Amino acid sequence: MSERPRYLKPCKLTVMAPKKRRRPAWDAPKVKALRSYMGLTQDELAQELGTRQQTISEWETGIYQPRGISERLLGMVAERAGFAYDAEPATADET
Repeated sequence: MSERPRYLKPCKLTVMAPKKRRRPAWDAPKVKALRSYMGLTQDELAQELGTRQQTISEWETGIYQPRGISERLLGMVAERAGFAYDAEPATADET
């Protein structure tokens, strides 16, 4: 009974590289600048993104930052409108 079952073969563990953190592409001034560039009210931008006017207000005042799908939608709307924004990855000293 000293023989080990085949399914218990030792495996090589590797250390995963740390994920690179992205600097948020959309901070309060950029959200407001996009909305102004497009000539929209907060309510109109909210309708464009499928969110609430209050959410746009919270982004513009810095209470919250867009993330996930909202961040991607802002990027698509900005590109469609020809608005330049910074979506660069963070540098090593920013992580």
